[in-house]
Amino acid sequence: MDYFLIAYGALLLALSFFFGKYGSLWIDRLYLKNHSILSFPDAVGSRARYRVKLLTLLFFLTGIRLFFVSQGIILVLSLALCGLLLLIIATDFEQYCIFNDMIIPLAAGGVLCCALFLPIAIDHLISAAAGGVLFLIIAILSRGALGGGDIKLMAVIGFFLGWKMSLTAFMLAVFSGGIYGIGLLLSKKKGAKEHFAFGPFLCAGTALT
Repeated sequence: MDYFLIAYGALLLALSFFFGKYGSLWIDRLYLKNHSILSFPDAVGSRARYRVKLLTLLFFLTGIRLFFVSQGIILVLSLALCGLLLLIIATDFEQYCIFNDMIIPLAAGGVLCCALFLPIAIDHLISAAAGGVLFLIIAILSRGALGGGDIKLMAVIGFFLGWKMSLTAFMLAVFSGGIYGIGLLLSKKKGAKEHFAFGPFLCAGTALT
């Protein structure tokens, strides 16, 4: 078991460096491709200065944690899910953008999960539909506090988690996002009517769940 853990750790370390470097390159290409929709187009470099290191470290720590709670295909799918969630956290924190180029493979992975584990498929499909509709309603009522990327992200999360765990992820996101928002208000970095990225908290809540 110890030798297997060492081998897994070595492989994971290599994957983490690969993920940090090429995941960051993918993000940079998406920024170039979608430059007109970036919230901070003149600060791409400064807002991404720690991105590679953070992506590498967080992917490695996530992989170590997943090793002790999953195995086989579940471990592989969980690593892929968390990797995409980390990339979405990066783009939403940096530029308030969640790109379809990341949502599509995430959705494909969710559909694959439903296909591999048919007994849970109905629950997860209902969760995806309900999550998307709920966020759409919130987006309408809040007049843009949630964007289209958040709506699609919540729907995709339902594919992976089912309704009970999706609700847990949502509550964790609301709690952590609320604390972050209060911090922004107290530090006067945001006004009461200004929005901030909610996607990172939803992604983090999903990973923790």
